[in-house]
Amino acid sequence: MKNKKYNIIKFVALFLILSSCNDILDETPDNRTTIDSPEKVAELLVGAYPDAAYVSFLEPMTDNAGDKGPSAETGIDVATTLTERMYFWQDINDVDVDTPTNYWNRAYKAIAQANQALKSIEELGGGADLDYLKGEALICRAYAHFMLVNIFSKAYNPSTASSDLGIPYVTEPEDVLLGDYERGTVENVYNHIASDLEEGLPLIKDSYNVPAFHFTKKAAYAFASRFYLYTAEWQKVIDYSILALNGGGAAVLRDWTNEYSPRTYSEQVYRYTSSTTEPANLLIVSAESLYARYFYSARYQLTSAIASELFFGRNISGNFWSFGVYGSSDLYYNIPKYQEYFKVINQAAGTGNTYVSYVLLSTDEVILNRAEAYAMLGQYDNATADINTSLSVKSDFYDPSTDELLASDIAFIYQGLPSAMYAPFYNIPEESLPFIASILDIKRTIFYQDGLRWFDIKRFNMEVEHKDILGNSYLLPKDDLRRQLQIPEAAQSFGIEQNPR
Repeated sequence: MKNKKYNIIKFVALFLILSSCNDILDETPDNRTTIDSPEKVAELLVGAYPDAAYVSFLEPMTDNAGDKGPSAETGIDVATTLTERMYFWQDINDVDVDTPTNYWNRAYKAIAQANQALKSIEELGGGADLDYLKGEALICRAYAHFMLVNIFSKAYNPSTASSDLGIPYVTEPEDVLLGDYERGTVENVYNHIASDLEEGLPLIKDSYNVPAFHFTKKAAYAFASRFYLYTAEWQKVIDYSILALNGGGAAVLRDWTNEYSPRTYSEQVYRYTSSTTEPANLLIVSAESLYARYFYSARYQLTSAIASELFFGRNISGNFWSFGVYGSSDLYYNIPKYQEYFKVINQAAGTGNTYVSYVLLSTDEVILNRAEAYAMLGQYDNATADINTSLSVKSDFYDPSTDELLASDIAFIYQGLPSAMYAPFYNIPEESLPFIASILDIKRTIFYQDGLRWFDIKRFNMEVEHKDILGNSYLLPKDDLRRQLQIPEAAQSFGIEQNPR
């Protein structure tokens, strides 16, 4: 497929002009404050992370959501519209917080700031003293593009990636109002991501006051673990996962059994997204969002049936999950993960913005990435060891002497699975299938309402069935074009080709 050039820069520049940026980028792209010191570059990079929610629009698209009926009401019009349209896999053009358009905007803003940082580093002469900033900028640019391509394009498939529409990979600062950029292909985007990732990884240093809000070494390795999981480069997944875990086992994971069970709802919420007390959290972002207000009360969220399937029964270790499901009925069932905080913008008027913290990368994900890679390489004992480690801190009354699984146990529990259930671009060996299924089941539970389920559904090309309150069935088949969210309408108006429907 021949690449076409588009004026994405118009859209990005317009967004930067209209939105509120940090002090460094508070001018239009052609009239910026001079970035003339490492300190200013570092300040610029604070804004190089997509500060927007994706959980809000991805979670209702998955098999984690059900229809609670018309009595469930958020009281927030945009949330009601958003969750309904995403539940039925419909396009939505709202520009409010928590929407796909908002994520697109904020991701490209983050990319713009990463690119400006890279240019400023070059203008400062580069060198070893600035390498750690260059590394962060490169990883930030790679991450934002990775998220965009996995939301707005088809899942990576090397057989079709050279013709599948990607997203524009922007590598220059927005210092002109009109510039041509290619939307390119998924292959092109992934090649750029790999290049930025591999160049940036050796440069990263752990020199931040609050590490969880930056790409530290562990966070960067965790991103690499996820990236190579999606490209099915299994040994790289293992290698980077080992680096991200840094020799830690259960001690570096989120321990629900010992830490959470005695805590109150508010204490659990605080701990889940803590940047200082939770070792599992490798990268966190604070995003303007209303999700904490409606994630439990929206119509298309956690129902009694799904709660029973995921949380109320025993897991494969034979123990109950340690997750406390709160709420008196399915109208309000939720897992304590999100809280909002209000930032006053106008003291006199009492107005401001509402923010929510989101965990973007965690050791909980990394250890299961490694388990999946081990399983695909036929190293079933290693995969089982990682599965056991994950379960040990997520299960009530887990006793390693009696509850630790053997590889043969997992093979027995998941025997007879239809091979067509999962359809990634690569072949899953028959012996590996039970381990892949168990890992996906664990991830679905422990990352409930974290947004990761949608990415697993995409890369494994799984069917999703939704039912409305009347029992009518709606199916998202394999290879359905609605799996790639529609390019925002505003971006289309500036020449970005829309996704086919």
